[in-house]
Amino acid sequence: MGAQLRVYKRRIKSVTATKKITKAMEMIAASRIVKAQRQVVASTPYATELTRAVTAVATGSNTKHPLTTEVDAPVRAAVLLITSDRGLAGGYSANAIKAAEQLTERLRGEGKEVDTYIVGRKGVSYYGFRERKVTDSWTGFTDNPTYADAKKVAGPLIEAVQLDTAEGGVDELHIVFTEFISMLTQTPVQNRLLPLSLEKAAEESGTKGEILPLFDFEPSAEDVLDALLPRYVESRIYNALLQAAASKHAATRRAMKSATDNAGELIKSLSRLANAARQAEITQEISEIVGGANALADATAGSDK
Repeated sequence: MGAQLRVYKRRIKSVTATKKITKAMEMIAASRIVKAQRQVVASTPYATELTRAVTAVATGSNTKHPLTTEVDAPVRAAVLLITSDRGLAGGYSANAIKAAEQLTERLRGEGKEVDTYIVGRKGVSYYGFRERKVTDSWTGFTDNPTYADAKKVAGPLIEAVQLDTAEGGVDELHIVFTEFISMLTQTPVQNRLLPLSLEKAAEESGTKGEILPLFDFEPSAEDVLDALLPRYVESRIYNALLQAAASKHAATRRAMKSATDNAGELIKSLSRLANAARQAEITQEISEIVGGANALADATAGSDK
């Protein structure tokens, strides 16, 4: 076997092994998408009803509360960025980081200080490499987040919202994550969680244009909002984590499918080159045999004379 043919066969073997790995990763990601989608669907009714409750309380009272009251001159905002713990997902984390940087630039353009909170090793590594300040970060659960993870993330954010800005608190809470739209489409989105826009909340909860009943609040509307604030933030962060997880798995599946297809095309190309090298080797051997036979015939004819 010629040296060139051995090189091609070795490369075909290597690419074939890679193709098997990427195909397996594609199938694993596809199975995880289904689970993540189910979790998103299961969490939606709770978040919707909670938003309805917040809308009802805010509409039925004149209480000023961080959950619903706009600050006249906000000076500080918190931005929660959700990325992935792992790579091999195309531009999933990069697109979310880009959206977060655009939001941060806009907020700073409005004269606000920005505190950055990050979920996922990719985001932490990006900001750490560039030596940018991160107020808090969490890693290790982005592929399969639980409500306990959402509570862990929400805790410092809720505390920052409840504090005065002079003590390190924030006037606004924003979240950047990748929304799962379909298997082929995942879009980075920027949402303001607090203060809650009543018009947007009514639209999300399906109460826009609906006349809400009058409520009596016990012990008071402020106490009710205090109780709803953590639940609202936790539910929204949990839903965002689930959306991001489904988006990441979809991005991984798409990237691995592309890698598998490219490996298949490369194997075909290398096989053609290997076949050409084999044919060239066979042709050369035949030429050498014919040439040797002719030389032997000429030598024999010369000795007969």
